[in-house]
Amino acid sequence: MLALVVGAGFAGSICAQELADAGWLVHVIDKRPHIAGNAFDEYDESGILIHRYGPHIFHTASERIFRFLSRFTDWHPYEHRVRSVVENELYPFPINRDTLNRLYGLRLDEADAAAFFERVREHRDAIRNSEDVVLNSVGRDLYEKFFLNYTRKQWGLEPSQLKAGVAARIPTRTNTDDRYFSDTYQAMPLHGYTRMFENMLDHPNIRVETGVDFIDVSDRDRYSHIVYTGPIDAYYGYRFGPLPYRSLRFEHEHLPKVEWFQPVGTVNYPNDHAYTRITEFKHLTGQQHAGTSIVREYPQAEGEPYYPIPRDENEVLFKRYEALALAEHRVTFVGRLAQYRYYNMDQVVGAALAAAKRILERP
Repeated sequence: MLALVVGAGFAGSICAQELADAGWLVHVIDKRPHIAGNAFDEYDESGILIHRYGPHIFHTASERIFRFLSRFTDWHPYEHRVRSVVENELYPFPINRDTLNRLYGLRLDEADAAAFFERVREHRDAIRNSEDVVLNSVGRDLYEKFFLNYTRKQWGLEPSQLKAGVAARIPTRTNTDDRYFSDTYQAMPLHGYTRMFENMLDHPNIRVETGVDFIDVSDRDRYSHIVYTGPIDAYYGYRFGPLPYRSLRFEHEHLPKVEWFQPVGTVNYPNDHAYTRITEFKHLTGQQHAGTSIVREYPQAEGEPYYPIPRDENEVLFKRYEALALAEHRVTFVGRLAQYRYYNMDQVVGAALAAAKRILERP
């Protein structure tokens, strides 16, 4: 059996590896000049390992997914921490008890913090959108200080225009846990994501070609199956119109005489500047270096599609494309762009493993 895998990111590489392990011959193509998709990392000119397309922090609650990736990498333990700038001060984010105490000059214990949230929250009988999620959880003042303007920058929309799941990804804590994620497994590939993908695709049954666009593949009929991880609307020639995506522009900078630029991996700027956040890579990787490298992220409407925009009307449009995809017998659509889902990395891994299993179980 011969498979064509379109895209060498998480979804495509995992499907390729699983099919190759089952004895298939797999041809992997990617239109970019490298593998690893948006998780691609490389050493900059100063020798610091950076993520070209913004920070990728791996975390999962699934032992199965962590064990699968551990076949291709050792790990550097890392728990991501974020601070958010409000009125020129740094506060723990997601919001926890320390955030409340420092912001409002209080001395709340855990029970007090729970009572505080209950007192300030704006109760919603029905949660219809992201604004409802946040107001129902932390009330108006914290919503305006930490969420409102960040969401406007990130998505180019009001929180009330986004589905509830966007804000529901961010917890609110009454304790002092300042980790961004609370998953059981939190770590970074010891030698970087690109090395992990190289190991994953290093299989005698896999052939990889970069710099190749799917639209230029003229002999598709010779493949027993196609795994497609690109934008589903592009696959169908935008038949029903383009699906909305949010893009990013990355501004990388090396600071040669600065050992540390900020106290944690990522600092959010919800109310200041055109960028949403700054990430300092040495925090993530544990690398030792006399200088440091950072990246600023500027959300934008045009450019590479990074985030499907979670709105009801977009879901309706996607369903029209999904109906076409479900009628395909020789093509599997998997990944954030192909399934129009705001997946985390571990969710993409899970979706890819499930997709490969379905392909292999077909008669």
